[in-house]
Amino acid sequence: MKVVEILEQATGPLISYEIIPPRRGGSLDEVLAVVEELMPFDPPFIDVTSHAAEVEYEQLPDGTLRPRVKRKRPGTIGICAAIKSRFGVETVPHLLCRGFTREETEDALIELHYLGIQNVMALRGDSPNYQKPIPPDRTVNEYAVDLVRQIANMNRGIYLEPLEDAVPTDFCIGVAGYPEKHFEAPNLTWDIMNLKRKIEAGAHYVTTQMFFDNRHYFRFVERCREVGINVPIIPGLKILTSKRHLQLLPSRFHIEIPEELVAEVEAAKLEHVPEIGIAWARRQAEELLEAGVPCIHFYIMLRADYVREVVAYLRKIA
Repeated sequence: MKVVEILEQATGPLISYEIIPPRRGGSLDEVLAVVEELMPFDPPFIDVTSHAAEVEYEQLPDGTLRPRVKRKRPGTIGICAAIKSRFGVETVPHLLCRGFTREETEDALIELHYLGIQNVMALRGDSPNYQKPIPPDRTVNEYAVDLVRQIANMNRGIYLEPLEDAVPTDFCIGVAGYPEKHFEAPNLTWDIMNLKRKIEAGAHYVTTQMFFDNRHYFRFVERCREVGINVPIIPGLKILTSKRHLQLLPSRFHIEIPEELVAEVEAAKLEHVPEIGIAWARRQAEELLEAGVPCIHFYIMLRADYVREVVAYLRKIA
Protein backbone atom coordinates (compact mmCIF):
# COMPACT_ATOMS: atom_id res chain seq x y z
CA MET A 1 0.00 0.00 0.00
CA LYS A 2 1.19 3.52 -0.72
CA VAL A 3 2.05 5.91 2.09
CA VAL A 4 -0.61 8.40 1.00
CA GLU A 5 -3.21 5.61 1.03
CA ILE A 6 -2.14 4.60 4.53
CA LEU A 7 -2.55 8.20 5.67
CA GLU A 8 -5.96 8.54 4.01
CA GLN A 9 -7.30 5.32 5.54
CA ALA A 10 -5.95 5.85 9.05
CA THR A 11 -8.50 5.78 11.85
CA GLY A 12 -6.08 6.78 14.59
CA PRO A 13 -2.64 8.29 15.20
CA LEU A 14 0.14 6.86 13.04
CA ILE A 15 3.78 6.51 14.12
CA SER A 16 6.37 5.58 11.48
CA TYR A 17 10.09 5.01 11.82
CA GLU A 18 13.35 5.44 9.97
CA ILE A 19 16.22 3.01 10.34
CA ILE A 20 19.65 2.62 8.79
CA PRO A 21 21.22 -0.51 7.26
CA PRO A 22 23.93 -2.22 9.30
CA ARG A 23 27.53 -1.42 8.49
CA ARG A 24 29.09 -3.38 5.67
CA GLY A 25 29.68 -6.93 6.85
CA GLY A 26 27.08 -6.58 9.60
CA SER A 27 24.08 -8.80 10.08
CA LEU A 28 20.57 -8.34 8.75
CA ASP A 29 19.42 -9.85 12.03
CA GLU A 30 20.33 -6.56 13.72
CA VAL A 31 17.80 -4.69 11.58
CA LEU A 32 15.12 -7.36 11.88
CA ALA A 33 15.49 -7.35 15.67
CA VAL A 34 14.78 -3.60 15.73
CA VAL A 35 11.68 -4.07 13.56
CA GLU A 36 10.57 -6.94 15.82
CA GLU A 37 10.64 -4.56 18.78
CA LEU A 38 8.46 -2.08 16.87
CA MET A 39 5.81 -4.57 15.75
CA PRO A 40 3.64 -4.36 18.91
CA PHE A 41 3.06 -0.71 17.96
CA ASP A 42 1.80 -1.51 14.43
CA PRO A 43 4.20 0.60 12.35
CA PRO A 44 2.38 1.75 9.18
CA PHE A 45 5.64 2.01 7.23
CA ILE A 46 9.39 2.03 7.83
CA ASP A 47 11.95 4.11 5.95
CA VAL A 48 15.37 2.61 5.22
CA THR A 49 18.18 5.04 4.46
CA SER A 50 20.77 4.71 1.72
CA HIS A 51 24.40 5.75 1.42
CA ALA A 52 26.63 6.29 -1.57
CA ALA A 53 30.20 5.06 -1.83
CA GLU A 54 32.78 6.64 0.45
CA VAL A 55 36.53 6.74 0.43
CA GLU A 56 39.20 6.35 3.09
CA TYR A 57 42.80 7.38 2.55
CA GLU A 58 45.65 5.13 3.63
CA GLN A 59 49.07 6.72 4.07
CA LEU A 60 51.84 4.78 2.33
CA PRO A 61 55.46 4.57 3.57
CA ASP A 62 56.51 7.26 1.08
CA GLY A 63 53.98 9.67 2.56
CA THR A 64 51.49 9.55 -0.32
CA LEU A 65 47.83 8.75 0.25
CA ARG A 66 46.11 5.81 -1.40
CA PRO A 67 42.32 5.99 -1.67
CA ARG A 68 40.28 2.97 -0.67
CA VAL A 69 36.67 3.11 -1.82
CA LYS A 70 34.10 1.43 0.36
CA ARG A 71 30.36 1.23 0.88
CA LYS A 72 29.52 1.99 4.45
CA ARG A 73 25.94 0.74 4.72
CA PRO A 74 24.82 -1.28 1.70
CA GLY A 75 21.67 -3.31 1.20
CA THR A 76 18.78 -0.83 1.34
CA ILE A 77 16.69 -2.65 -1.28
CA GLY A 78 17.31 -6.08 0.21
CA ILE A 79 16.49 -4.86 3.71
CA CYS A 80 13.24 -3.29 2.51
CA ALA A 81 12.24 -6.53 0.78
CA ALA A 82 13.12 -8.59 3.87
CA ILE A 83 11.11 -6.37 6.22
CA LYS A 84 8.06 -6.38 3.97
CA SER A 85 8.24 -10.13 3.42
CA ARG A 86 8.78 -11.08 7.07
CA PHE A 87 6.58 -8.55 8.84
CA GLY A 88 4.12 -7.40 6.18
CA VAL A 89 5.07 -3.77 6.85
CA GLU A 90 5.35 -1.31 3.97
CA THR A 91 8.85 0.03 3.48
CA VAL A 92 10.21 3.23 1.98
CA PRO A 93 13.71 2.86 0.50
CA HIS A 94 15.68 6.08 0.12
CA LEU A 95 17.03 6.87 -3.34
CA LEU A 96 19.85 9.38 -3.76
CA CYS A 97 21.08 11.62 -6.54
CA ARG A 98 24.63 11.91 -5.25
CA GLY A 99 26.79 8.87 -5.77
CA PHE A 100 24.43 7.20 -8.24
CA THR A 101 23.80 7.59 -11.97
CA ARG A 102 20.32 7.86 -13.43
CA GLU A 103 20.91 4.47 -15.04
CA GLU A 104 21.67 2.91 -11.65
CA THR A 105 18.59 4.58 -10.24
CA GLU A 106 16.42 3.20 -13.01
CA ASP A 107 17.76 -0.31 -12.35
CA ALA A 108 17.01 0.12 -8.64
CA LEU A 109 13.46 1.30 -9.38
CA ILE A 110 12.86 -1.64 -11.71
CA GLU A 111 14.04 -4.01 -8.98
CA LEU A 112 11.80 -2.33 -6.40
CA HIS A 113 8.88 -2.60 -8.80
CA TYR A 114 9.55 -6.32 -9.24
CA LEU A 115 9.59 -6.73 -5.45
CA GLY A 116 6.22 -5.01 -5.03
CA ILE A 117 7.61 -2.07 -3.08
CA GLN A 118 5.38 0.91 -3.87
CA ASN A 119 7.03 3.75 -1.94
CA VAL A 120 10.32 5.60 -2.38
CA MET A 121 11.91 8.67 -0.81
CA ALA A 122 13.71 10.89 -3.35
CA LEU A 123 16.68 12.79 -1.90
CA ARG A 124 19.70 14.63 -3.19
CA GLY A 125 21.84 13.10 -0.46
CA ASP A 126 24.84 14.37 1.46
CA SER A 127 27.95 15.51 -0.36
CA PRO A 128 30.12 12.38 -0.71
CA ASN A 129 33.82 12.58 0.04
CA TYR A 130 34.36 10.36 -3.00
CA GLN A 131 33.39 11.60 -6.45
CA LYS A 132 32.67 8.52 -8.50
CA PRO A 133 33.71 8.98 -12.14
CA ILE A 134 30.69 9.21 -14.44
CA PRO A 135 31.16 7.25 -17.70
CA PRO A 136 30.43 9.19 -20.90
CA ASP A 137 27.34 7.08 -21.57
CA ARG A 138 25.84 7.73 -18.13
CA THR A 139 23.95 10.69 -16.67
CA VAL A 140 23.15 11.98 -13.19
CA ASN A 141 20.34 13.69 -11.33
CA GLU A 142 21.75 16.91 -9.90
CA TYR A 143 18.92 17.69 -7.51
CA ALA A 144 16.04 15.89 -5.80
CA VAL A 145 13.56 17.50 -8.21
CA ASP A 146 15.40 15.78 -11.08
CA LEU A 147 15.12 12.44 -9.29
CA VAL A 148 11.41 13.04 -8.68
CA ARG A 149 10.94 13.70 -12.40
CA GLN A 150 12.72 10.45 -13.29
CA ILE A 151 10.50 8.43 -10.95
CA ALA A 152 7.37 10.23 -12.16
CA ASN A 153 8.37 9.49 -15.76
CA MET A 154 8.71 5.79 -14.97
CA ASN A 155 5.24 5.94 -13.40
CA ARG A 156 4.11 7.04 -16.87
CA GLY A 157 6.07 4.26 -18.57
CA ILE A 158 8.85 6.58 -19.74
CA TYR A 159 12.28 5.01 -19.26
CA LEU A 160 15.71 6.42 -20.08
CA GLU A 161 15.78 4.39 -23.27
CA PRO A 162 12.77 3.15 -25.22
CA LEU A 163 11.81 -0.33 -24.05
CA GLU A 164 9.41 -2.68 -25.75
CA ASP A 165 6.29 -3.39 -23.70
CA ALA A 166 7.62 -1.25 -20.84
CA VAL A 167 5.24 -1.43 -17.89
CA PRO A 168 4.63 1.82 -15.99
CA THR A 169 5.69 1.71 -12.37
CA ASP A 170 3.38 2.94 -9.62
CA PHE A 171 5.54 4.53 -6.94
CA CYS A 172 4.37 6.87 -4.22
CA ILE A 173 7.12 9.48 -4.02
CA GLY A 174 8.18 11.13 -0.79
CA VAL A 175 10.52 14.11 -0.50
CA ALA A 176 12.22 15.95 2.35
CA GLY A 177 11.13 19.26 3.86
CA TYR A 178 13.10 21.54 6.18
CA PRO A 179 11.10 23.44 8.82
CA GLU A 180 14.21 25.48 9.70
CA LYS A 181 15.18 25.67 5.98
CA HIS A 182 17.86 23.67 4.20
CA PHE A 183 21.27 24.95 5.23
CA GLU A 184 22.12 25.84 1.63
CA ALA A 185 18.93 27.83 1.09
CA PRO A 186 19.22 31.64 1.38
CA ASN A 187 15.91 31.82 3.27
CA LEU A 188 12.84 29.77 4.16
CA THR A 189 10.72 31.25 1.35
CA TRP A 190 13.25 30.17 -1.27
CA ASP A 191 13.42 26.70 0.28
CA ILE A 192 9.65 26.29 0.32
CA MET A 193 9.40 27.29 -3.33
CA ASN A 194 12.04 24.67 -4.10
CA LEU A 195 9.88 22.14 -2.25
CA LYS A 196 6.90 23.23 -4.33
CA ARG A 197 8.86 22.43 -7.50
CA LYS A 198 9.37 18.89 -6.20
CA ILE A 199 5.64 18.52 -5.58
CA GLU A 200 4.83 19.86 -9.04
CA ALA A 201 7.33 17.38 -10.50
CA GLY A 202 5.33 14.49 -9.04
CA ALA A 203 6.06 14.05 -5.32
CA HIS A 204 3.11 12.87 -3.22
CA TYR A 205 4.08 13.68 0.36
CA VAL A 206 6.73 15.36 2.50
CA THR A 207 8.62 14.11 5.54
CA THR A 208 10.42 16.83 7.46
CA GLN A 209 13.90 17.02 8.84
CA MET A 210 14.01 16.53 12.61
CA PHE A 211 13.18 19.52 14.81
CA PHE A 212 12.91 20.08 18.56
CA ASP A 213 10.59 23.09 18.57
CA ASN A 214 7.11 22.44 17.18
CA ARG A 215 6.72 26.10 16.26
CA HIS A 216 9.14 25.51 13.39
CA TYR A 217 6.88 22.78 12.02
CA PHE A 218 3.63 24.71 12.40
CA ARG A 219 5.12 27.78 10.71
CA PHE A 220 6.56 25.60 7.94
CA VAL A 221 3.21 23.93 7.22
CA GLU A 222 1.40 27.27 7.22
CA ARG A 223 3.89 28.73 4.75
CA CYS A 224 3.64 25.64 2.54
CA ARG A 225 -0.15 25.85 2.41
CA GLU A 226 0.05 29.54 1.51
CA VAL A 227 2.00 28.74 -1.68
CA GLY A 228 -0.24 25.84 -2.69
CA ILE A 229 1.59 22.82 -1.28
CA ASN A 230 -1.34 20.66 -0.22
CA VAL A 231 0.21 17.20 0.13
CA PRO A 232 0.62 15.56 3.56
CA ILE A 233 3.55 16.96 5.56
CA ILE A 234 4.78 14.41 8.11
CA PRO A 235 6.79 15.80 11.04
CA GLY A 236 10.09 14.06 11.76
CA LEU A 237 11.28 13.74 15.36
CA LYS A 238 14.50 12.55 16.99
CA ILE A 239 14.88 11.60 20.63
CA LEU A 240 17.87 13.34 22.18
CA THR A 241 19.61 10.74 24.35
CA SER A 242 23.15 11.97 25.02
CA LYS A 243 25.00 15.19 25.78
CA ARG A 244 26.96 14.60 22.60
CA HIS A 245 23.76 15.21 20.65
CA LEU A 246 23.86 18.88 21.68
CA GLN A 247 26.79 19.42 19.30
CA LEU A 248 26.35 16.53 16.88
CA LEU A 249 22.76 17.13 15.79
CA PRO A 250 23.08 20.87 15.04
CA SER A 251 26.36 20.40 13.16
CA ARG A 252 25.18 17.38 11.19
CA PHE A 253 21.58 18.35 10.47
CA HIS A 254 21.73 22.16 10.76
CA ILE A 255 18.95 22.40 13.31
CA GLU A 256 18.35 24.39 16.48
CA ILE A 257 17.95 22.84 19.92
CA PRO A 258 15.83 24.97 22.27
CA GLU A 259 17.60 26.69 25.15
CA GLU A 260 15.32 25.03 27.72
CA LEU A 261 16.25 21.54 26.50
CA VAL A 262 19.96 22.37 26.27
CA ALA A 263 20.03 23.76 29.81
CA GLU A 264 18.23 20.73 31.23
CA VAL A 265 20.56 18.29 29.47
CA GLU A 266 23.71 20.15 30.42
CA ALA A 267 22.71 20.22 34.08
CA ALA A 268 21.85 16.51 34.20
CA LYS A 269 24.01 13.51 34.98
CA LEU A 270 24.85 11.42 31.92
CA GLU A 271 22.55 8.58 32.95
CA HIS A 272 19.57 10.94 33.21
CA VAL A 273 19.86 12.48 29.74
CA PRO A 274 17.78 9.79 27.96
CA GLU A 275 14.80 10.34 30.28
CA ILE A 276 14.99 14.09 29.58
CA GLY A 277 15.02 13.45 25.83
CA ILE A 278 12.17 10.96 26.08
CA ALA A 279 10.03 13.39 28.09
CA TRP A 280 10.72 16.16 25.55
CA ALA A 281 9.79 13.90 22.64
CA ARG A 282 6.58 12.87 24.41
CA ARG A 283 5.52 16.50 24.79
CA GLN A 284 6.41 17.27 21.20
CA ALA A 285 4.52 14.26 19.86
CA GLU A 286 1.49 14.88 22.06
CA GLU A 287 1.17 18.48 20.86
CA LEU A 288 1.61 17.44 17.22
CA LEU A 289 -1.04 14.73 17.47
CA GLU A 290 -3.47 17.14 19.15
CA ALA A 291 -2.89 19.48 16.19
CA GLY A 292 -3.99 16.71 13.80
CA VAL A 293 -0.75 15.84 12.02
CA PRO A 294 -1.14 12.93 9.55
CA CYS A 295 1.64 10.88 11.15
CA ILE A 296 4.76 11.25 13.30
CA HIS A 297 8.02 9.92 11.90
CA PHE A 298 10.77 8.97 14.36
CA TYR A 299 14.41 8.82 13.32
CA ILE A 300 15.64 5.86 15.40
CA MET A 301 18.68 4.49 13.50
CA LEU A 302 19.19 0.97 14.92
CA ARG A 303 17.77 1.39 18.42
CA ALA A 304 14.12 0.94 19.37
CA ASP A 305 14.09 1.06 23.18
CA TYR A 306 13.82 4.84 23.57
CA VAL A 307 11.09 5.28 20.98
CA ARG A 308 9.14 2.38 22.48
CA GLU A 309 8.81 4.40 25.70
CA VAL A 310 7.50 7.40 23.79
CA VAL A 311 5.04 5.45 21.69
CA ALA A 312 3.78 3.42 24.65
CA TYR A 313 2.98 6.71 26.40
CA LEU A 314 1.19 8.07 23.34
CA ARG A 315 -0.89 4.90 23.10
CA LYS A 316 -2.05 5.36 26.69
CA ILE A 317 -3.24 8.91 26.16
CA ALA A 318 -4.75 8.36 22.69
